[in-house]
Amino acid sequence: MKKAKVLVVDDAMLIRRMVTDVLAADPSIEVVGEAANGRIALQKIAQLSPDLVTLDIEMPEMDGIQTLKEIRKTYPRLSVIMFSALTERGAADTLEALHHGASDYVTKPASAAGKATAQQRILEDLVPKIKSLCRLGNPVPGGQAKPNAAAPAAARPFALRAVGTPITADIVAIGVSTGGPAALAEVLSHLPADFPAPILLVQHMPQMFTRFLAERLNGQTPLSVAEAVDGQPLKPGMVYVAPGDFHLTVKRRSGAVVTVLDQAPPQNSHRPSADVLFKSVAETYGARGLALVLTGMGQDGVSGAEEVTRAGGRVLVQDEATSVVWEMPGLVVNAGLADAVLPLGQIAGELQRRTERTAGADNARSAVAVGDSN
Repeated sequence: MKKAKVLVVDDAMLIRRMVTDVLAADPSIEVVGEAANGRIALQKIAQLSPDLVTLDIEMPEMDGIQTLKEIRKTYPRLSVIMFSALTERGAADTLEALHHGASDYVTKPASAAGKATAQQRILEDLVPKIKSLCRLGNPVPGGQAKPNAAAPAAARPFALRAVGTPITADIVAIGVSTGGPAALAEVLSHLPADFPAPILLVQHMPQMFTRFLAERLNGQTPLSVAEAVDGQPLKPGMVYVAPGDFHLTVKRRSGAVVTVLDQAPPQNSHRPSADVLFKSVAETYGARGLALVLTGMGQDGVSGAEEVTRAGGRVLVQDEATSVVWEMPGLVVNAGLADAVLPLGQIAGELQRRTERTAGADNARSAVAVGDSN
């Protein structure tokens, strides 16, 4: 059986030992080494050739961000999972690390948590991400997780959903997880300030992290990006980011569509959840809803995409070759719910095409359809 070779990097010996013990208990993971700072880590990467590195952000001599930059110079495809504190500084540093090519992140258990609780958190949060990034137990048949999407995956045949007349979308709803911040920056930065529809966005992140994500994206795109607040009327050219630990939905009130935040139970272990957002969009917008599923781990988005299609709406999916992890999008494709499967670089143009308003033809556009797959 293939094992994922992992190097654990953290200046705290207690954390290194705890992470190592949890990982070593899994038969599909082998901890090949430990390092107390970035300089030692770089030496050990060269010696041990790990498949994945867990990297603490705050360390002496060479911190996690500096170490990550050095890793990316020499090992552009090595998977790196950042270990960050659930604090404002931790959130900001994590977004910085993702910007510089980290594959994913986990938050450290609170210091007040007991050992058993901390170990359980590591088991639930870190182990699945290691397996996904190292292509162990991928739920998409033939699907691949590619660190930083550096290597194209072999294309496999899939069936697109057969749909009828093109429909102009009045809203775009996005679901994304692992690899999301970089993918979102790529898509949103290529949309114009006068984009004709509102965009609602679920990125799997905890509180504080989503606020820093919104702030960073706001500086990377002509659109206005902010965390959603309850009861906002939707406006074109605005991107509403679901706050961590809150579901984001939409509802018609007094002739306007507004955002609704709630803390209903998590769906697919997530709050916010793409399924919850998509189902709300299907209910409120019907055939004028457009869902987009980007790179990510897990199955959040599949049942929501099904509701969108049932209501007559459309579903776009990022392709495997440009996804860091092709689980969320791959499962939507395999369920026969995708109208188009596109490389990341083509998604912004497709969103513009599907939302453009043309004189006298609001619900049909000229047939420049992608293989008439819309």
